[in-house]
Amino acid sequence: MQIREFGVEMWMNAYETKCSYNLAETCVASLTIDELLTRSGRNDDVMSELKLMKMTYGAIEGSDRLRDAICALYENQSRDNVVTTHGTIGANALVYKAVVEPGDHMIAVLPSYQQHYSIPESIGADVTYLRLREENGFLPDLEDLCAMIRPETKLISFTNPNNPTGALMNPQQLKALIEVVRPSGAYILSDEVYRGTEQSGQMGPAVVDLYENGISTAGMSKAFSLAGLRLGWVTAPQEVIARVMIHRDYDTISVGKLDEYFATLALEAKSAILDRSRSITQNNLALLETWIANEPRMSFKKPQAATICLLKYDVDIPSHDLCVALLQQTGVLLTPGSAFDMEGYVRIGFANHTDTLQAGLSRLGAFLRQFDT
Repeated sequence: MQIREFGVEMWMNAYETKCSYNLAETCVASLTIDELLTRSGRNDDVMSELKLMKMTYGAIEGSDRLRDAICALYENQSRDNVVTTHGTIGANALVYKAVVEPGDHMIAVLPSYQQHYSIPESIGADVTYLRLREENGFLPDLEDLCAMIRPETKLISFTNPNNPTGALMNPQQLKALIEVVRPSGAYILSDEVYRGTEQSGQMGPAVVDLYENGISTAGMSKAFSLAGLRLGWVTAPQEVIARVMIHRDYDTISVGKLDEYFATLALEAKSAILDRSRSITQNNLALLETWIANEPRMSFKKPQAATICLLKYDVDIPSHDLCVALLQQTGVLLTPGSAFDMEGYVRIGFANHTDTLQAGLSRLGAFLRQFDT
């Protein structure tokens, strides 16, 4: 199977360990195990439980306790609608392998995480792109979407909140999109890994709760600050879960028991974890907005959610070259827009530690001054 190189992951693999100020980071500042235990109120008894844990395979679909905790993030899902995976990246890959076949037509919103168009293309699907435009707030144009849907359209995919723009479809917009899709019966795959980072402080709805053919994927990496667990999940109608399980047996078997254990603690203490994440993202976005207001060579559409957004820059240089020069001269790492087929932009992550963001922005501003002459 031939597949395109994964632009954003190739970039991170090449440069993430070579920077001093990582403003390409997409996770809310990561928790230590000690911080997780403190926020979950479990510092006193965890070690006694871990000492008795046998390091065999975990429950194949995911433990009942973990899947029940995942269900609490949704309105009307049961554990039979949930299966755990190796991160959200594993969840997305499994859905495409289970649902999309060669020759199928699907629609992928762009920009997005590259899985959502490169994997189906590698399978042999006929992928139509619905391109987001800044003048529309990086939200899907429903008239354009309607015109793209065919009688045989199998699936529509997007990230909500959007990666890399931070745009968020509110409940009314999401319901309107579903009504456009519903007559076709197509699946909707919504990658909701950034759900829980809404600037409003209210967690938005999930596609799986709103649409009978909705599929939601998510995980512990972004809003829950636990990327090191490598734990995600698919929440979907049981017919989709059954097909996912067939493929999952070939590449996953089960998720690690330690990963599931700590993920369960975090999900059962979700209010405390998400309150921390929202505090970081809200405060840091305000800092970024103030910096942009005083930076003539940068502009942005303020994100409504997520930990990342696109910055539009006024410099006559390709985004890849700009980001390499920035890293070499200042130690600051951004992600080039070219990794998302969005030339003329760079992606910034604003949910790392505040002092890292402040120092990185200061150096980015100084770097941009060289283009004033």
